[in-house]
Amino acid sequence: MAVSGFEGFEKRLELHFSGDDPVIGIGLRQLHFQAIEEVLHEVQCTVVSAVGNQYFDAYVLSESSLFVYPTKIIIKTCGTTQLLKSIRPLLLLACQVGLSLSQCRYTRGSFIFPKAQPYPHTSFKEEVIYLEENLPSHLCYRKASVMPSILTSHSWHVFVASNGSHDDLPDGSFTLEVCMTELDRVLARKFFRRPDDGKTGDTAGKEMTEATGIGGINENALICDFAFDPCGYSMNGVDGDRYSTIHVTPEDGFSYGSFECVGSVYDGRDGIARMLKKVVQVFRPGTVSVAATTSSSHEVWTVVASAVEQLGMKRRSCTADEFPAAGSVVFQTFTPRRK
Repeated sequence: MAVSGFEGFEKRLELHFSGDDPVIGIGLRQLHFQAIEEVLHEVQCTVVSAVGNQYFDAYVLSESSLFVYPTKIIIKTCGTTQLLKSIRPLLLLACQVGLSLSQCRYTRGSFIFPKAQPYPHTSFKEEVIYLEENLPSHLCYRKASVMPSILTSHSWHVFVASNGSHDDLPDGSFTLEVCMTELDRVLARKFFRRPDDGKTGDTAGKEMTEATGIGGINENALICDFAFDPCGYSMNGVDGDRYSTIHVTPEDGFSYGSFECVGSVYDGRDGIARMLKKVVQVFRPGTVSVAATTSSSHEVWTVVASAVEQLGMKRRSCTADEFPAAGSVVFQTFTPRRK
């Protein structure tokens, strides 16, 4: 393991809003791009590519992704970004379009280089204190949890604050957050660019999407991709009202890949399993962790376990917890059976 390097593990913030939308169905999407850029400046990242449809806007960032729905924002950032500093400006912008916060969800894995993180991300305790101090008091249902695993370097951190409303959770919906470390070295090389290749990040990104098989994970999705120089890759997938996103830090010693998607349990087990298998096969990681957040009692986590174990990996731990008005989270870790 390298002493220092780029932090692949993302911090993820999901904010749900409610209120009288003056422009029906538009809500947060009417925010000016300049206002969004100013929020991202606070976080210390920028937009490098974007795409949108009738449901939401998806931005690829210099450090991960941003998704803007009419009443929901999801922002995840890697490296040494200060993600939680986006909360106050986002709440002010939402207020300007007649919306108020109804739920906040913050999640992350265990940093590879925790000592390199700036305030307020120096520890989960500091993050929780910052969240508590910057969220409105009407979000009175709050819970923070560190979900452990048998692998000491892989824990899942969750903070949820809610006003108690369940309106934000469509029945049967789920979110999968997949974190992969120790990527296969040969496969990771596909996320490096040749020196002075003369290509734009968009062009190089499209080539990586095809060369790695990422384009086949969800063939129905419109993909917005970007390749960084000299290495690294990000993509957002847009499929109707659903997003997916992948981020890759391929350097040996601290290689990392992440995949996130939303779906419905009513899609069937086969679709979820097929997608997860494709993701893991793109990277062939030494360690996989999956956090499944569900709004119902449906056991999506069993589908996850079955799919990943069919690829020669063994589940090493499984932890579950319930969060106020935010459903349940099941966190599982896997390593190859030979270990």
